[in-house]
Amino acid sequence: MSTTIDQTTVETTRAPVGPRKRRDLPRTVLPPAVAFVAFIAIWQILVTAFEMPVYLLPGPADVVGAMGEAIPSLVEPTLVTMEEAYLGFLLAAVVGFGVALLMARWNVAERGLYPYMVLLQTIPIIAVAPLLVVWLGAGTATNMVVAAMIAVFPVAANTLTGLKSTDRNLVQLYSMAGAGKTFEMFSLRIPYALPFVFTGLRIAAGSSVIGAIVGEFVAGIGGGRGGLGYVITTNATQLLMPQLFCAVLAASLVSLVLFGVMTLAEKLLLRRWHDSALPHDE
Repeated sequence: MSTTIDQTTVETTRAPVGPRKRRDLPRTVLPPAVAFVAFIAIWQILVTAFEMPVYLLPGPADVVGAMGEAIPSLVEPTLVTMEEAYLGFLLAAVVGFGVALLMARWNVAERGLYPYMVLLQTIPIIAVAPLLVVWLGAGTATNMVVAAMIAVFPVAANTLTGLKSTDRNLVQLYSMAGAGKTFEMFSLRIPYALPFVFTGLRIAAGSSVIGAIVGEFVAGIGGGRGGLGYVITTNATQLLMPQLFCAVLAASLVSLVLFGVMTLAEKLLLRRWHDSALPHDE
């Protein structure tokens, strides 16, 4: 009897999961879709009402009309920017995570390194990029380093916050059990800090693309390969605003892809055990 009741209870509890997901889908998709349509409509109405010239502010129709011609010419620059931004992101992720581990493990490392991490974040990157061009030459290497310089601080700062936010009771429990600091770091602090780490990685996903494009503004074409930053600069100089908007949309797509990969990785790693990735009832 008890087994029957338990099975019935489990089946009753599990049954609404599918329908509830289907009910949640419109609430998830509809608000951003409505906001997007409203934004496009207001943009087109304002451009039409004030008779904005295309070279000053193109309307959505002008941008869509330019896409057919612009998309084939944007494929190679988009791939170049993706290479620079994603390599810079990987470099920033490795360096930021490693520096955060050092600062969390030894207080003297935090006191010695953290001020320089903050200083790196406050330096105007547009002023440093010409120096990197002189040192590394124009092209992928310079743009990758610029992307990493912008993206490394969010990774390091958020990872350090997560490593230092581990539950003190668990830390004391490890200490009482005689666990070493290295074992404690990798079995307790790093898993506990993963939500903070992914927050930093999501921020760095957008920052790395910005850094790569800023590098392209300064470095231009290296080895005959120009990225989206070079395309944006060229279109702006020639007042080709619809094509410029297409290049900006391509840059946003590069950032969104990396952001989406980080979000998916976070859900896959945390969905079974961490509160931040578990579904919440409203």
